[in-house]
Order: sequence, then C-alpha cells, then structure tokens
Amino acid sequence: MTDDSRQERVYSFAPILGEEPILLILGSMPSVLSLETGRYYGNERNDFWRLVSAVLEEPYMEIYEKRVAMLIRRRVALWDSMRSCVRPGSLDKNIKEEEPNDIAMLLYENPTIHTVAFNGQMAEKMYFKYKKASCEVEYISLPSSSPVPRRNVKSFEDKLRVWLSLRHILK
Repeated sequence: MTDDSRQERVYSFAPILGEEPILLILGSMPSVLSLETGRYYGNERNDFWRLVSAVLEEPYMEIYEKRVAMLIRRRVALWDSMRSCVRPGSLDKNIKEEEPNDIAMLLYENPTIHTVAFNGQMAEKMYFKYKKASCEVEYISLPSSSPVPRRNVKSFEDKLRVWLSLRHILK
C-alpha cells in the first residue's frame, strides 16, 4: 500500500536561452511527463510545440533537439515562473509551496528580451506574485497550451489565434 498523501518537491528545468533572445515564453512548472522525459512540454498532447511552430511559420518537428534549436535560432527563450513547488500530478491548481525562478536576473542578463509571454494564467500569476524589479518589457497573456480540460477550453485554432499575436515581435 502506497501513501498517496506524500508529496514531493518538483523542480523546473534550466532555461532554453540562445544568444540575444528577444522573446521569453514562461510556463508555470513542467508536467509529470515533461519531468520524466527531461523535456519542456514533453506531453505530446500539449499544443505548445505545434503553436510555436505555427507562430514561427516553421514546420512542426518530431525531434526535440530540433525544436529547441528552432527556438534558439529564432531568438525565443523558454523558462518557467517557478523554480520548484510541491504538486501532486500535473495540474497547476494543485501547486503549493512554490519558489520562483529569478526571472528578473535572467532579464537583466539578457537585455535583448523585450517581451515576456505567459503560457497560461498560472505562469502569469506566479511571475507577478514574485516579481522583484521593474522591467522594461511588454507582457502578453496567452491561453495555456495544456491539454487538460477546463471550463473555458479552447480549441487549437482558438489558441492559435491568440498565440499569433507573437508574430509581430519575431519579425
């Protein structure tokens, strides 16, 4: 018999960060499947990589390393609002005892980033909850790429319409 009430702390990944990024996309915390695979948005049901490919007008690639290379080449950084948290399962609503990533330092060290886009409400909520300094960046709220059903679930096409607002930044 296992004790399902026991909850372990989970940790996010290092940022994906190339030279002179102009856009930072923030998630909240990697899912259980992402943590198991060691890959951002490792659940193939998550729309993130398809959305980003469409925004960048790049073909969708199956190989993770090519996806990461695409982000770096197109000057897109990727990270999470939280460094760690206690969370049973993958749902953001179950997050507690969160510790933030030092996004202010990342922005300071990468002054070419002029836009921060939030992949979902929890990423945005956690960023502003722990924001330490005034940053001269534009903020964009995006619908979550998560496949988890919610009350106001959007189709891929509905999500994409909002995500396409990133195109003007990347041209």
